Amino acid sequence: MAYEFKFPDVGQGITEGQIVKWHVKEGDPVKEDQVLAEIETDKAVVEVPSPKAGFIISRHKAKEGEKINVGDVIVVIGAKGEKYVPGKAVSASMSVPESAKKKDAGAVVGFLPGSMSELDKGVFAMPAVRKLAAELKVSLAAVKGTGPGGRITEDDVRKASGQPASQPQAAVVAARDDGQIKVTKKYDLWGFVRREPLKGIRKVTAEKMSLSASKTAAVTNFDEADITDLAALREKEKAAAEKKGVRLTFLAFVVKAVFESLKKPEHGIVNSSLDEASQEIIFKDYHNIGFAVATENGLVVPVIKRVEQKAVLSIAKELGELAEKARSRKLDMADMMGGTFTITNLGSIGGAFFTPIINYPEAAILGIGKIVDKPVVRDGKVVIRKVMPLSLTYDHRLIDGAQAAAFLNTVISCLENPQQLKME
Repeated sequence: MAYEFKFPDVGQGITEGQIVKWHVKEGDPVKEDQVLAEIETDKAVVEVPSPKAGFIISRHKAKEGEKINVGDVIVVIGAKGEKYVPGKAVSASMSVPESAKKKDAGAVVGFLPGSMSELDKGVFAMPAVRKLAAELKVSLAAVKGTGPGGRITEDDVRKASGQPASQPQAAVVAARDDGQIKVTKKYDLWGFVRREPLKGIRKVTAEKMSLSASKTAAVTNFDEADITDLAALREKEKAAAEKKGVRLTFLAFVVKAVFESLKKPEHGIVNSSLDEASQEIIFKDYHNIGFAVATENGLVVPVIKRVEQKAVLSIAKELGELAEKARSRKLDMADMMGGTFTITNLGSIGGAFFTPIINYPEAAILGIGKIVDKPVVRDGKVVIRKVMPLSLTYDHRLIDGAQAAAFLNTVISCLENPQQLKME
């Protein structure tokens, strides 16, 4: 029997993707795990593997550069020459790539739609529907979907909870479907303008920044670290690192210094998040540190997993690898999930202090400014030292100003005493 392979609801607010590249066409034979297409979702370009071997009986009509919605059939796989009748085929949603599974088991769970038990029972619902179900305390696994392809709708959830269905939107549809042509002017009062759709990474970034602004009480502390000794250590170790194929950056030392600070019991609140539903603070006993990477398509945040297990050189190596994957759009979802703290670095571009936006639901983010030679007073004398500006934004619902200052003091101490940081 023909096998419908659908684009799933993977959570994280994703409702659509964009076809980057097709690797198959109708009539092609395919092997299990063969890449069918590359689809851009959220902040990653995901290589979609075939769930089984067979022949491509039908393929989504979207061309490269066009969008595909959650629930759309990506391809239909069957026997050679088999006829496909929509609605009379076995359906399944896109599986998680093996590369994502191997990256980080915990991150993969976050990639899946809901819990594993829901996935096994074929739960298919949009993020807004999942939110409504949580609010009404309805188990999606027990709801029969009446939407396209068996999708669970808001009315399905309301019905399951005993509430009346929502009012139909016919009037709204009629108003939009009255045959009138929408006119978009190419100029405003002052001159000509150019419009571009907000899409892809920029759209997701806008949504996440708005979410952070609405969900956190953000405050920023500013301070400086004297990294003169750190700069000398980096210069000393740089050649040896290059022989191992590693570009040793200041960011690698900052990541390590942040971990050394986060692991201290008195700073545990900085490595936490707030569960608003249960009104509990979740303290993380693992340390996954994200770092912002500027790409042609916008900002992405790869995450270095289990920093507690890594020395400076291995951190530097992973920073380089993830940054390259980000710029070439080869990051998968697991690469960008599971973070507990984020670092953003404007120093290579310029600027001193700024107010970085918290990568919600994390509790804090550290910004690094441009390193400069600066006159400072040491032992009553004015000397020139290398100074790194630091900006720590934190969620004041969780972290008090004194706690933030103490944490930043510990980070600064680690950077000013780099001999404490394990190199390899």
